[in-house]
Amino acid sequence: MTGQEEPDDTRDGSGTESDEAAHPEPEAAHPEPATAHPETAESEDAGAARTGVSGAPTWSRVVIAGALAVALLLVGATGGMLLAENRDGADTAASGTAGADPVSVGFSQDMAAHHVQAVTMSNWLRDRSDDRAVRQLAFDIGSTQQEQIGRMKGWLMLWGEPEQAVGAPMTWMSGHGDGAHGDGAQGEAGTHGDDAHADGHAPRSAGDPLMPGMATEDELARMRSLSGEELDVYFLQLMLRHHQGGVDMARYAVEHSEVRAVRMLAQSMLDVQGAEVDLMRTMLAERDAEPLPFP
Repeated sequence: MTGQEEPDDTRDGSGTESDEAAHPEPEAAHPEPATAHPETAESEDAGAARTGVSGAPTWSRVVIAGALAVALLLVGATGGMLLAENRDGADTAASGTAGADPVSVGFSQDMAAHHVQAVTMSNWLRDRSDDRAVRQLAFDIGSTQQEQIGRMKGWLMLWGEPEQAVGAPMTWMSGHGDGAHGDGAQGEAGTHGDDAHADGHAPRSAGDPLMPGMATEDELARMRSLSGEELDVYFLQLMLRHHQGGVDMARYAVEHSEVRAVRMLAQSMLDVQGAEVDLMRTMLAERDAEPLPFP
């Protein structure tokens, strides 16, 4: 290459148009009407559609078509997964084709209720704390558990089960020989002292015992009365204990639920909340505070 541009055939050396371009041929005395060549008009219309000169730009149509294609692929993939699972006899309850076992139902009802308090505490703290790290933790907890609540309530709707259980909490954890409590629970499942419903069918009320780890009304009122670092520390203490209280329910669901989706969710809770427990212990130590005693 010489680095010089090729000359433009349409212009002379002085930059003016060539004689042919400057002196066009005179038009015919009787020009043909525009309709004399319909194929030319059709060609021009097609060119306008391709370039987007007339009507909506073609790129928007491409985007819409692509989005529809992706949506159809997702629907097809989801349907294929459900069909495959149903053929194997797995997760039919989660897909809404059959009822679920008592452990899956009870876990979804009680863990959703357990999560509601954590979400409420997290949302309240997030709008009032001045500590960026504590606010971020509260946001993570609230967002994650709100999504999990929606998932569990969706299953209950598919199974034709009520969102809120009747009777004492955690009765679904009995009957397997190992009880319903371990290192993290507050008393035995289904009993919780003399206040529990003996028949297991009475509707729950404000007087029913709390599930393990849940804060009392007095503790929630105290949290709402605090500010600054005192608020941050007390929130961490309550939430740490709250996480600990859900461990036994999640572990029991992993071991006894007959629905694979429930087992997977419960295991995810153990993994995520286990990491959050370690983080909250560290954050409390950094603020010269200790966790609350767990019964």
